[in-house]
Amino acid sequence: MSGDDGLGGLPRAHGAPALRARIRSAPEDFRVEELPSFAASGSGEHLLLTVEKRGMNTAFAAKRLAQWAGVGEVAIGYAGLKDRHAVTVQRFSVHLPKRVAPALAELESDELRVLEHHWHAKKLPRGALAGNRFVLALRDVDGERDAVERRLRAIVADGVPNYFGEQRFGRDGDNVANALAMFAGRRVRREQRSLLLSAARSELFNRALAARVRDGSWAGLRDGTGLDGEVWSLAGSRSVFGPEPWSEALAERLARSDIHPSGPLWGRGELRSADAVRALELAALQDEQALALRAGLEAAGLEQERRALRLRAESLQWRWLDDGALELGFVLPAGAYATVVLAELGAIDGAR
Repeated sequence: MSGDDGLGGLPRAHGAPALRARIRSAPEDFRVEELPSFAASGSGEHLLLTVEKRGMNTAFAAKRLAQWAGVGEVAIGYAGLKDRHAVTVQRFSVHLPKRVAPALAELESDELRVLEHHWHAKKLPRGALAGNRFVLALRDVDGERDAVERRLRAIVADGVPNYFGEQRFGRDGDNVANALAMFAGRRVRREQRSLLLSAARSELFNRALAARVRDGSWAGLRDGTGLDGEVWSLAGSRSVFGPEPWSEALAERLARSDIHPSGPLWGRGELRSADAVRALELAALQDEQALALRAGLEAAGLEQERRALRLRAESLQWRWLDDGALELGFVLPAGAYATVVLAELGAIDGAR
């Protein structure tokens, strides 16, 4: 099957595509709703707005909010970035020290509606969300329904590799090359530096995860047991623990997705993994480009961290629509990509 594999050539865990389809024929085909991680305080100098926007990315919406409020863009906070080719519900905060906001009606349009507004004590920081709920419509589906549903059941049962999506690497996929140029001395803007550091880290993580997908150990098991030297990530948390000897307790926690194996987010210091897992990770990150990315991240002062290798699409449901389209609904934790779930299902044009 042809079509965008959504993984930039990285290996799939569940085999060849079960379908070919098209997404984002209209913004309504890709709906995303942020799940907030806290309730508004009810008082303070920041107006917390929950908005629904259509065909508008986060940066454009933030600029529009700043113009509406008569403040600089630095006064606008948001938890996550959302694509333009979608209908999205997300939160923004607007710093208004005098607690005087223009009429909300002046902000609204066919592309943007205010769903809720509350006062809050602090600016909304990046990452302040519990996850995202997706409702996606795949159109022009080419594939056997039985095979598609078998693949969906496999994704429910086993999850998918928690790759960073292609969006992390820039519109033209050149963020890694630009990161290498930055590490070699090219000057970049402060905001671009952060993006390039993230892309470099993501590239190395994806390589390490791809090696685990190829050898079948990405979900935490190989030949029925865990690998020696595994570092475990707690589901719903950034906390990790281990390595520790394989046990029935670990097997039970892995089976119910309380824990996941983890991979490196590169930085200074020693890898936390050991034995077989460390050997796999280092072997995947030994070519000239990987070594340059590792050195650049260490010189930039980032510290070693870990990220779960396995991703669960929570509450995954599907239905076939009257026109033959396939509608999917699921919830992902913050920092995970719907496109990597779609890539395990099939070749999806327009998924990026």
